[in-house]
Amino acid sequence: MAIVRNDGDQNRVRIQASNGLFLQATSETQLTADYGGSGWEDDNPSVFIMTILSDKTLRGEYQLTNGYGPDKAPQVLQDHWNSYITEDDFRFLSLNGLNAVRIPVGWWIAKDPTPPKPFVGGSLQALDNAFTWAQNNGLKVIVDLHAVEGSQNGNDHSATRDGYQEWGDSNIQDTVAVIDFLASRYANHPALAAVELMNEPMAPGVNLDSLKNYYKAGYEAVRKHTSSAYVILSNRLGPADAKELLSFAGGLDRVAIDVHFYSLYSDMFNSFSVQQNVDFIYNQRASDLDAVTTSNGPLTFVGEWVAEWAINGASIEDYQRFAKAQIDVYGRATFGWAYWAYKCQYNHWDLKWMIENNYIKLN
Repeated sequence: MAIVRNDGDQNRVRIQASNGLFLQATSETQLTADYGGSGWEDDNPSVFIMTILSDKTLRGEYQLTNGYGPDKAPQVLQDHWNSYITEDDFRFLSLNGLNAVRIPVGWWIAKDPTPPKPFVGGSLQALDNAFTWAQNNGLKVIVDLHAVEGSQNGNDHSATRDGYQEWGDSNIQDTVAVIDFLASRYANHPALAAVELMNEPMAPGVNLDSLKNYYKAGYEAVRKHTSSAYVILSNRLGPADAKELLSFAGGLDRVAIDVHFYSLYSDMFNSFSVQQNVDFIYNQRASDLDAVTTSNGPLTFVGEWVAEWAINGASIEDYQRFAKAQIDVYGRATFGWAYWAYKCQYNHWDLKWMIENNYIKLN
């Protein structure tokens, strides 16, 4: 297909199919590639308005594989899997006192080696490699379903097609099938520690009742294959009560609640000083964690945090204080914590870089 833009208004486009004709909207829910007319009038069914969201450029695996296409994408992804994380990285983690890795996967991994387009095969082999490397180096693995079909939050890391959150009741059965696939494949692997059923569902787009229904079915899918692995339930982001899953999870065995704590993504943090950021961790974040930590309830897991903030020009000593505060507080989580990420293009999001450059000190 080819996108033809209007010279006078670049947002007005026509989409030409391989047969030489243009896509036209024949109804509110149907497009056909059979329009042979011309013109850019408002009532022309082959004229569309294309808006590029400059403030939310999507760079997820859907966009990557779709952009490279079926000829190039398999090699691009395979080169990435071969080089981004190797067994040396698992050895590094082990030598620095860490005992587990949280590995994000997409729903299409259950269809490997021939996932639906535009995704390409190979992610399952990469996950198999990770389990082997973890076992070789005395590490455990948390398999995290980071991207579900339909997208649970509209972000690129959830493999959203166009920035929308579409996951709901109609997706539950297929999503449970992915969990069942992962649990059955790794249930007897000595490195398996936990299966996380969904990463960062967004409220109110993801309805709480639907989420609980899914979590119950996903929990049962894991338990069908293993009684020892933990099942992790991620709290909803957005306008949601941090304690909304506690009573539900209290009736389940070997579960943990995942909370994500970032000192970003809110205007409140933009005016914070170094000391205010550190105090916020020791006071507010400690209180937030205490609120979801109960004596007889599910364990708590700070599944994502990072030593980055809205401060420019901070010294290494400032970063060390900020990181130490988070390790001190998040170390109280009864299931532990995970840094996002092990490797990243941004230094302070890169745990390996932070350790090697003495920004983070682990016991």
